[in-house]
Amino acid sequence: MAETITYTVAGMTCDHCKHAVATEVGAVDGVAGVDVDLGTKLVTVTGEGLDDQALRAAIAEAGYEAS
Repeated sequence: MAETITYTVAGMTCDHCKHAVATEVGAVDGVAGVDVDLGTKLVTVTGEGLDDQALRAAIAEAGYEAS
């Protein structure tokens, strides 16, 4: 069953930021899709069996902090 998790990720300001977060999060097991909205600072992740800690670690690897 598909699930969705949304994080607020402050500090993203440009397409490079968006790409970095989407690439890192997209590499996490179970992720089917990633939507990064620079205007609202929201990262919405969809997939199955999503691991919150792994997703937060991926966002941190891209240089940001999820809340």
